[in-house]
Amino acid sequence: MDDRFNTAAGWVLFAGIVALGSSIVSGMYFKADKHPHIEEAGYALEGAAEEGGAEAGPDLGTLLASADAAAGEKVFAKCSACHTINQGGANGIGPNLFGVAGQPIGKHVAGFAYSAALSGHGGDWSWENLDHWLANPRGFADGTKMSFAGLSKAEDRANLLAYMKANGGGPDYPAPTAPAVEEEAPAAEEGEAVEAAAEAPAEEAPAAN
Repeated sequence: MDDRFNTAAGWVLFAGIVALGSSIVSGMYFKADKHPHIEEAGYALEGAAEEGGAEAGPDLGTLLASADAAAGEKVFAKCSACHTINQGGANGIGPNLFGVAGQPIGKHVAGFAYSAALSGHGGDWSWENLDHWLANPRGFADGTKMSFAGLSKAEDRANLLAYMKANGGGPDYPAPTAPAVEEEAPAAEEGEAVEAAAEAPAEEAPAAN
């Protein structure tokens, strides 16, 4: 009985040694205990902006010079849930916007409960300020009660501003920025011209008759 038990125990111990040895050898071969080295953290996002960003579009004066008030009326549909723009129109969640261009910021409708961010902003609703406001209201006046995210397209903002001017007027549009003019190449200096003339072969004098 003891011999059989000892034999069985020996085989079990031998099998354990073989299994342990195989695990060590396979681990060394496949390098299971080592993590692969990552050359660079993270990964590139396809379509991410390249260094330098996109080129700037036309300036506000250029956009306003060709703005379309009729197209701006369609853009104003996004604002009509909170604002009216007709003369004498009622205030809604936001104030009536007739004739707002050129008026003091946050004060053009008497009695309306503007946010402190607007009423304390200072300045007037110039076309530049209106454009900034329409692009990013919270960026223009942090703490404003207006929840509208803004109009990302500069053309939409220009058309809306033209519609606002058609409903109450406003100051003159800013002048378009003149395109940069490339400088002409400088003309050859006078000394270079004289030197070139001296190197040219002289014509022979006509023979006397």
